[in-house]
Amino acid sequence: MQLNQRLNNHKPGGIHDLLAIALPMVVSTAADGVMTFTDRLFLARVGSEQMNAALGGGVSYQMLLFFFMGLTGYSTALVAQYYGSGALRKAPQATFQAIIITLIAWPVILLLKPLAQSFFYTMHLSTTQIHYQIQYMDVLAWGGLFGMLRMTMGCFFAGIGKSKIVMVASVTAMLVNVTLDYILIFGKFGFPAMGVQGAALATVIGGLSALILLLAAYFSPDYRIRFDIGHSFRFQPAIMKKLIKYGYPAGLEMFLNFLAFFLMTAMYQSQGQAEATAVTIMFNYDLVSFIPLIGIEIAVTSLAGRYMGAGRPQAAHRSALSAIKTGMVYSVLILILFLLIPETLVRVFHPHEYSAYFETAVPIAVDMIRIASLYVLAQAIMVSLIGTLRGAGDTFYTMMVSVGASWTFIPLLYLCLYVFHTSVPFAWFIIVAIYLIFCFVIYKRFKSEKWKKLQIIK
Repeated sequence: MQLNQRLNNHKPGGIHDLLAIALPMVVSTAADGVMTFTDRLFLARVGSEQMNAALGGGVSYQMLLFFFMGLTGYSTALVAQYYGSGALRKAPQATFQAIIITLIAWPVILLLKPLAQSFFYTMHLSTTQIHYQIQYMDVLAWGGLFGMLRMTMGCFFAGIGKSKIVMVASVTAMLVNVTLDYILIFGKFGFPAMGVQGAALATVIGGLSALILLLAAYFSPDYRIRFDIGHSFRFQPAIMKKLIKYGYPAGLEMFLNFLAFFLMTAMYQSQGQAEATAVTIMFNYDLVSFIPLIGIEIAVTSLAGRYMGAGRPQAAHRSALSAIKTGMVYSVLILILFLLIPETLVRVFHPHEYSAYFETAVPIAVDMIRIASLYVLAQAIMVSLIGTLRGAGDTFYTMMVSVGASWTFIPLLYLCLYVFHTSVPFAWFIIVAIYLIFCFVIYKRFKSEKWKKLQIIK
């Protein structure tokens, strides 16, 4: 039995195959999580309103960004399928089509920015928090091109399985970001104290440093010659059509989900400053616990795409099972932390001076973190199955289920908070319960094996 298990672990799509891509991607996405966490942790020392503004402004910016990120992000699966089929020259061609979309997307985001910011005034937030949110979002949007190109270039390396390059770039971005956070937020070494603007500027510069490293690797002789990158810089209608056809559901899914998350965040934060602080702290830990799982999702998308492109759906299936096992090990650790030391986690965000709002927020945030422990194991399964389905090209179904779940949350949350006037933790419990139901729906789709019959490339 143990011998068979070891053999399975070394097969295509086995644990060893997955970890070769997943571990660097987990480190990469964890580094991004540290960047966001550090922004809000340092801002918490300045004041709760600036920390809350970083959440509200960041979510608003991502809401504008995520359709294009989902669309171009599908280049990971497309690159992987071309790589798996042996069509190496088409892999960078797929990446360049994603770059074209990115260059078109940035001015669109800048044009839509005032519309998103005008929504802040309808959500009963304090005038001070709205001011900070607009500052934070402005800097992120103007520097957003670097972050978008960084993600697009990372998709190429993830697609061909060279995730260590992405890891080095992400860790570099994290180190730059954290260092600049300290300098710019608090005003060290002669720089003025910039607060939320400093946090956003540190994020932009960190993303630029990662982009420079990725471009240097992309144009290095090894990749330039092997993939014939010099001949990839032209519009390819057939590849662009595939990217849009299979990528738009992922982009639409990310946009609609983040729009729902934006509305949820605004509804929570409108309950009062203590509630807003509690929700911000809880979502910080939710983000930190979830982001490494995105690394596993990217890895299994890459593997599933590669093996589907090579005509080996059973290896893609094995990749999903390997991803579930890997994710569960990580999620058990998060489960233990959320159950045993939630108050310790919450008090990490204490301000420098005593705050009655913060002390009121502590028990609310503790309850919400404990409730979040109910779904951390389900998240590991969810990202593994969704990554496999996306890698195979089953993007429309995953979009429908994911968006259906997110937009079911909105009326339920409204009823809880505004009609029945329940507590914030109880409203959060309802959201978690509904999320678990939709996890089962995705599992049923995976078990049907319809995705194994899909063909993106011939």
